[in-house]
Amino acid sequence: MNPGSGLGAPADRTPVAAGPDGPALPLPDREAVLEHAARLILTAWRSFDHARPGQPRPGADQIELLRRPLPAGPSDSRAALDQAAGVLDASLAQSRPRFFAYIGSSGLEIGVLGDALAASHDVNVAVSAGAADLLEAQTIAWVGEFVGFDRHAVGVTSESGTISNLTALTAAREAALPGVRRTGTAGRAMALYCSAEAHYSVRRAAELLGIGGANVRAIPIDAARRMDPAACAAAIDQDLRAGVAPVAVVATAGTTLTGAVDDLDALADVCARRATWLHVDGAYGLPAAATGRAGAAFRGLARAQSATVDAHKWLYVPKPCSVLLMHDVAALERAFAHEESYMLHGDRPLHAVDRTLEYSRPLRALKLWLAFSVHGADAIRAAIERNLGEAALLADLLRGDARFELLVDPPALSAVCFRHRPGGRVDLDAHNAALAEAVAADGRILLAGAQVDGSTCLRACFVNHRTTEEDVRAVPDVVGDVAARIRPA
Repeated sequence: MNPGSGLGAPADRTPVAAGPDGPALPLPDREAVLEHAARLILTAWRSFDHARPGQPRPGADQIELLRRPLPAGPSDSRAALDQAAGVLDASLAQSRPRFFAYIGSSGLEIGVLGDALAASHDVNVAVSAGAADLLEAQTIAWVGEFVGFDRHAVGVTSESGTISNLTALTAAREAALPGVRRTGTAGRAMALYCSAEAHYSVRRAAELLGIGGANVRAIPIDAARRMDPAACAAAIDQDLRAGVAPVAVVATAGTTLTGAVDDLDALADVCARRATWLHVDGAYGLPAAATGRAGAAFRGLARAQSATVDAHKWLYVPKPCSVLLMHDVAALERAFAHEESYMLHGDRPLHAVDRTLEYSRPLRALKLWLAFSVHGADAIRAAIERNLGEAALLADLLRGDARFELLVDPPALSAVCFRHRPGGRVDLDAHNAALAEAVAADGRILLAGAQVDGSTCLRACFVNHRTTEEDVRAVPDVVGDVAARIRPA
């Protein structure tokens, strides 16, 4: 069965009528539709087991389908599922083993089923929801133990690292200026401190929290591309002398560009001496703290007040599933707790909505709970170790190939930045920018175009449990082949 074909409903399929009070599937049809959906999902999973020769484009039938007006009446549910599967098959899927362009989910199968189960029950964990609350709390503690933050970690799940970072920094702002959530800043200047290569979500949080993007201090990086702790300390001290309130230092545990991990222990010293909140943005890289290969780079993690990890990146589960880790949930409650006439607390503990931004919260934790329960922490750790080894392998291959140069050597985690050198007099930036586009159009592998210290390059990042050594070895061959086509010798 090809999920990319069959956009029209076969003649032997009967549209499902709406029920008397709205849309509904009769019980026999529910079972048939579920079986059909299961076949489509299994077909997709099988297609992810091996690389395919290229990335298909949307066909004319799909373009027509996606331009149709709002349907007024019902249609066959299985045909609609076929159409949906076809759209997805013609879209970029990070689950494929040679998708190295961006840091995203690889769609762990048990996580997919967890999402389906959670969506079917549609529990809202914004309010106390019974056992679901306990499952979410257990999952957060498991993540805290896995990465070495705190085996009794508390916190919340969210849809993205951006929201998790914003949530943590909201708590940090309230800790720095108690009562600011009610009174406003009253003109009081504030500042955040982060690596010059920190994720843009830090600046976005500053913009949303009234700190101001201009008050994000981009601290210089050292030769290992880590935030300079002495420069960070000097920036905080200068702001304190000027009457600027330090809200938080945001350390990065795996920059998106190169995978660099800031010196968490040294930054914890800086923050402790100045009574300043330390938040660790480990959305991408923090799972590597659980490995023997990279764990030492994260020394000092447990000394941070908060940390973010996106399970939908290097813990392999489908999007969205970000986890904010805290030692003490009270800091979140001081920033978010409230009373509403339709949501009485009484003598019960506060609801999750009193610890985060969201009022409607799906049980995102279920997919991660299932991943740990079904596969175990050791298997997940081993997959992360393998990804680290794949980055090291690619670096070795490129280092030994005169056509390429590494821009960061060795890789800090699983991101590899390199560029192609065709020889002769050529603008390397323009050449590699064109090469990034040509590799994407070729579709056999997917890499990202990037810039390191102003030099345009290609970037591969390994966060997929399906990627094999064969897939890694394909990178220099495919890039070299595409380069020869766009710039013949």
